Amino acid sequence: MKKAVYIFSTLVICSTLGCSEFSKVVKSNDLDLKYTKGVEYFEEEECLKSMILFEELIPLIRGTERSEKVYYYYAKSIYCNGDYILAGYYFDNFVKTFPNSQFSEECVFLAALCSVKESPQYSLDQTSTKAAIGKLQTFVNQYPETSRRDTINYLVKELRSKLEIKAFDNARQYHHTRRYKSAVIALENTLNEFPDSRYREEMSFLLLDSHYQLAINSIDKKKLERLNETIESYHNFVDNFENSESLGRAEAIYENTLKAIMDFNSTNQ
Repeated sequence: MKKAVYIFSTLVICSTLGCSEFSKVVKSNDLDLKYTKGVEYFEEEECLKSMILFEELIPLIRGTERSEKVYYYYAKSIYCNGDYILAGYYFDNFVKTFPNSQFSEECVFLAALCSVKESPQYSLDQTSTKAAIGKLQTFVNQYPETSRRDTINYLVKELRSKLEIKAFDNARQYHHTRRYKSAVIALENTLNEFPDSRYREEMSFLLLDSHYQLAINSIDKKKLERLNETIESYHNFVDNFENSESLGRAEAIYENTLKAIMDFNSTNQ
């Protein structure tokens, strides 16, 4: 189906702009000409033309010395054309088919890069972002001496930043909607996963407030334990952010928590 769409698109282009040379190459039975022109089109970034020619060549040169390069250029022309899901599939398949190729490292990297390209904005589901990080880490494990390490580190950092924002946003939403138990869990998990987060101060205060709100609305059986957890959360906050703009609010929570503990103890003597 994809092939038909690409060919149709090319025919439309040719009928509009005139592609006499390309039409002759497509109709030709000269495999060497198709290969040469396919490489030429790829280098000129005429990706659709290149892709169509290499797709036609794949079954015709299977098992020959040229099959490796044809498959390589075909995968790269798909990537060049912006179809990252399909390109990722063919890069992965290239490595399986030609494991000892001089292009293997590049194709493993480009397969991972296709996953990076498919990572959505932070507000959407981040399953593909996590998969992209996994592929990049697998690449580094497979090629520890790669010259692409700085690029990989940068990409992983950018992807993790997206996960960080997503996690923070979810945790903040729990607090905003007064689901304080879920907020405590989400905030603690996010702080543990992203210890150097740019949102650490805000999350730490939200965690303190979530502990307090959860405690004062708890049944007696759980109230004292949760009030003590609020005290612990307060000390963690002031120890790490002694100059915070939220310090006054934190101290108010602390004083209210101490009073709540005193009231609880006097009531339950």
